[in-house]
Amino acid sequence: MSDRDRSVVKERGQRRAWCLPHLRADIASSLVVFLVALPLCVGVAVASGVPAELGLITGIVGGLVTGLLPGSSLQVSGPAAGLTVLVFEAVQKYGLPVLGVLVLAAGLLQLAMGALRLGRWFRAISVAVVEGMLAGIGLVLIAGQLYAMADAKAPSTGLEKIAGLPGMLIDTVGSGTALTAFGLGAGTIAVLALWKKLPKTVQVIPAPLAAVGLATSASSFLDLPVAKVQVKGLLGAIQPPGMGDFGQLAGVGVLGTVLAFTLIASAESLFSAAAVDRLHDGPRTHYDKELMAQGAGNTVCGLLGALPMTAVIVRSAANVQAGARTKASRVLHGGWLLLFAALLPAALGVIPIAALAGILVYSGCKLIPVKELGKLWREHRGEALILITTAVAIVSVSMFEGVLIGLALAVAKTAWESSHVRVEVIDKGAGPIQAHLIGNATFLRLPKILDTLEALPQNRPIELHLSGLHHLDHACRTALENWAARHTTSGIEPVRVTSTA
Repeated sequence: MSDRDRSVVKERGQRRAWCLPHLRADIASSLVVFLVALPLCVGVAVASGVPAELGLITGIVGGLVTGLLPGSSLQVSGPAAGLTVLVFEAVQKYGLPVLGVLVLAAGLLQLAMGALRLGRWFRAISVAVVEGMLAGIGLVLIAGQLYAMADAKAPSTGLEKIAGLPGMLIDTVGSGTALTAFGLGAGTIAVLALWKKLPKTVQVIPAPLAAVGLATSASSFLDLPVAKVQVKGLLGAIQPPGMGDFGQLAGVGVLGTVLAFTLIASAESLFSAAAVDRLHDGPRTHYDKELMAQGAGNTVCGLLGALPMTAVIVRSAANVQAGARTKASRVLHGGWLLLFAALLPAALGVIPIAALAGILVYSGCKLIPVKELGKLWREHRGEALILITTAVAIVSVSMFEGVLIGLALAVAKTAWESSHVRVEVIDKGAGPIQAHLIGNATFLRLPKILDTLEALPQNRPIELHLSGLHHLDHACRTALENWAARHTTSGIEPVRVTSTA
């Protein structure tokens, strides 16, 4: 088949994919995804310390820009809870105008990595590090949003947030206003947790939308004294970065934040793509193209001064389960978000912040792999320790350093496990003692090797066999040569080395 014929077949397939039967299913799916995405976009933005409209802008770009590009056909992109903590820290440290620069730089890096076909390599990142990263984010997110549920200001660091929770809860109980807001947030969490147990006819309404809708209705009808979302309007919220803001990229801290955005957004998107592929039997994800699609979306978000985007498993799963057949569903969901933001921006102003905080507390709990951790501890204790250490480091230090610590531990664990070596000593009582090294001899196992060899008799000839080694690094080779020289000096016969690796 010629290239022209292939092109014709591809175009016909695309026309069939957008035909009426599929379009009907995609329109219905897009409405479901829109209703799921709306409260999450707003909630992530508020938790990130930016105007609520910026979350909607990122959701719109995720649908209308990333949704049109090749990569993963059914995956939905937008602002994600996984980046909330990092965005909040960046905005507090560098200011809101610099956020666009950070997101733009991260998007350009993603485009470059996709062009260099590095997308598939993100699948090589240790799952324990990724789950530890999400667990650490979840812990900080939960701690921070518990303050928001009580309409209180959260401390700046993760440890301070967690340490201050008892005092915050005591203050909440003693304040009627704070207790009302906290109760509204707790009710939102209860609705989210119990929604799946309700009849299927009720579950047609997405749980996040129902929870926020009920909390908003209760707040309005009862005239509760709780904080509401502040509304600026879509155009008023857009803040493209100025030329002076790009000078911040010279700072080491800013570059570290860009790398953190890139690493976390890319890893979360590609892991989400792998999960979405397991939910349907349609076309599989092309990881390099998906990485470029995410990069294009983040580049546009950066130019608009909006939040960074990732692929989001909650919205993607809702898209698949609602019967989506093509990428039209995710594109249309971006269109519905745009219509809502343009026609009904004032509707955001009646939403209680405590309700959005409740949604994010619930989302943070889902980021912590409690069940998986127990199984991991029983079967792969080393991986479980990496997960726990990564999460604790993120809470104790920061997001970027925590991820680096997790990656370093994963590499060290892999190096240690791949350097298995054993020393078999054969002593027949007469003749030379035979010492066989088997496996991979690296500097990590050098103390064990030398301890065994130095324990051999010094007044007997020794034959050191290296034919069983798959790998012998320079440090081990040098150490073995020095040991052989010392033994020859003190013994009656030299060490005989055979079959070097």
